[in-house]
Amino acid sequence: MAQVLVRQLDEKIVDRLKKRAQEHGRSLESEVRTILEEAVPDYEGAWKRIEQFHKRLKKSGRTFSDSTELIREDRDR
Repeated sequence: MAQVLVRQLDEKIVDRLKKRAQEHGRSLESEVRTILEEAVPDYEGAWKRIEQFHKRLKKSGRTFSDSTELIREDRDR
């Protein structure tokens, strides 16, 4: 696991983080970790889940239109 050190953080920010952590029943460290995890989503994992969902729909016989063609048709109107 990596560590991150944030220097020169305003005391007001730290106080707000502590209050937020307390509201969520977490430690300051856990709250900051949660904030960072939410701020930097796992796009690669999300795309994998989307592709799996798409494959499941295809197996069930679902067809998909080419959105590129639909956009071009819409622009030509």
